[in-house]
Amino acid sequence: MNQADNSFRAGRRQARQLDLKHGRIELTHGAGGRAMADLIDLVFRRAFDNPLLNQANDQACFDLAAGRMVMSTDSFVISPLFFPGGDIGSLAVHGTVNDLAMGGAQPLYLTAGFILEEGLPLADLARIVDSMAAAAREAGVLVITGDTKVVERGKGDGVFINTAGIGRVAQGVDISGDRARAGNRILVSGTLGDHGVAIMSLRKGLTFETTLQSDCASLHRLVERMVNRAGSGIRVMRDPTRGGLAATLNEIADQSGVGIRLHENALPIRPEVRGACELLGLDPLNVANEGKLVAIVDADCADALLQAMREDPHGADAAIIGEVIDDPMRLVRMETRIGGERVIDWLHGEQLPRIC
Repeated sequence: MNQADNSFRAGRRQARQLDLKHGRIELTHGAGGRAMADLIDLVFRRAFDNPLLNQANDQACFDLAAGRMVMSTDSFVISPLFFPGGDIGSLAVHGTVNDLAMGGAQPLYLTAGFILEEGLPLADLARIVDSMAAAAREAGVLVITGDTKVVERGKGDGVFINTAGIGRVAQGVDISGDRARAGNRILVSGTLGDHGVAIMSLRKGLTFETTLQSDCASLHRLVERMVNRAGSGIRVMRDPTRGGLAATLNEIADQSGVGIRLHENALPIRPEVRGACELLGLDPLNVANEGKLVAIVDADCADALLQAMREDPHGADAAIIGEVIDDPMRLVRMETRIGGERVIDWLHGEQLPRIC
């Protein structure tokens, strides 16, 4: 974009009237006319400003880096939109970046589609978009194209966000859900259930002696540290979001055709999370996380990898929590504190609605 284009755009911005403090989303903001152009220019482009987005086309044109490319897509429908430790905007970036990172990828580009409900305060939208832009800058990714739609009042829940992400996997990195083998060790990067319980506590009005916050964070730099330390010794990585650790490990067991054994004493769970789950009748292993990962690795590199994870702020509470075993039934079992054993099954039904 040349200097004349910049001056023209600046003049248009000064001439327009968009009340970001008191205004609300109207159906005209999705009708394809001047109001929609104003919304896109003064809210979205202002926040996500970068050369690829500023091409202002219906697509983004970019060069591919050397290596294998990965792509992921996700949708975010959390309620409430703002919560301790984040909001739907930062969550959308972190969630998509982490989906790419779980394949060992360096995230490069994101897309963002917004479905806005008529009546949404423009101040809330601007806050969400600014948070999303800040999370993208911190993660080192660009939001390069997007879309906006407006639905009638009562047909949405403020805002829904759909994202897609593109990343690059370095040569020699092969991380996939079907690569777990008997004898592998299972690691988590930190305490479990923080995100889900923070959301539920806000809804239910629960309070704790300490502020419980969502763990919402981008984990690609932690993954990079892990790959540099363990290389091909990392077989599987997943972020245990909806359905929590239980669903994630059941998925892996099914994909790889193995069993999994956990040790309850090794699971890192905050006392306030455990207490809230007992109060609400929830199992912490079913509760969503948005800034944690599960890694299944070769036994001979597990201790070194654990040390590497603990050197990163997002892995400070990392722990080895179990191992992969031979099991034709592909069950996830847990040795309890009192010496018994129970099966950790998939979650049946909806335990925590609208959690991510």
